[in-house]
Amino acid sequence: MHIDLRDLSLFALIAETKSLTRAAERNHLSLPAVSARVKDLESEAGVRLLYRTPRGVALTPAGQSLLRHTRTILSEVEHMKSELQRFGEGVQGSIRVFANTTAVTEFMPEVLATFLAAHPKVDVDLQERPTAEIIRGVLDGMTDLGITSGPINADGLEVHTFSTDRLVLAITPGHPLEAEEKVRFSQVVDYDYIGLHEGSTLQRFVEQLMQNARRRLHIRVQVSNFESVCRMIEAGVGVGIVPESAALRHRQTMKIVIKPLDEDWAVRERHVLARRGDSLTSYTQALIDSIMDHPGHSESRRDRRTDRS
Repeated sequence: MHIDLRDLSLFALIAETKSLTRAAERNHLSLPAVSARVKDLESEAGVRLLYRTPRGVALTPAGQSLLRHTRTILSEVEHMKSELQRFGEGVQGSIRVFANTTAVTEFMPEVLATFLAAHPKVDVDLQERPTAEIIRGVLDGMTDLGITSGPINADGLEVHTFSTDRLVLAITPGHPLEAEEKVRFSQVVDYDYIGLHEGSTLQRFVEQLMQNARRRLHIRVQVSNFESVCRMIEAGVGVGIVPESAALRHRQTMKIVIKPLDEDWAVRERHVLARRGDSLTSYTQALIDSIMDHPGHSESRRDRRTDRS
């Protein structure tokens, strides 16, 4: 199958505008030319991609599948162009990292500040992703490194375990749970909950806990980061599960109470993932070392490397 990138760009535009005419106008093409290219694309794919309707066009199931792949391909092409441009400007290397919410917000800013200062000609593309996408991205070569928390069950990964991630419950002073020494998740579901945005690794983890417990949390508000979660808790809007490091930091400036969670899943090991057998560049290995040696990990660091093969 031969599919031109220009045809994919045109197809994405058609899907966005839901109109061959508007796509033609925005691409400075004639309507017959656009129709011909769509027919060629359908011929190459061997399936119908669009339904023609009185109001424009709609994607067939095959068209929806093609659109998902198209967006991924075009995004990668733009990333490639940007990266090559940076190489032309003198950059010597680039590292892509898929990481969970805690890594992106809690310790990677400090790690990258130190690393990038020591490697001024290396760029880092840090993206927040759910755990499943992080693992798949490393295995498929979509990312150079992954950062996750919790058990890792996947063949073909080299796993560097560097610290422990503890989840705690943050509540407002005077909350009914303040008298408890430790709190079970079954007690948390009785109160309004402050959640993270959809797609957050921690939010997906909490939603899975709800499914396993066959209970529903009343998510009162969803916010974008741990600071906002703690501010909502301080204001008495609800309770929230956050990493201990975030809770301890925000407790210095906010009136919140931290309660340990009496759950096995509350203590999770943090890992840096690389694809087993890959020959890492010197600067990629240097980034792994920077994560492993970050001062905030010194107390809970587990100096080991495990091949999952």
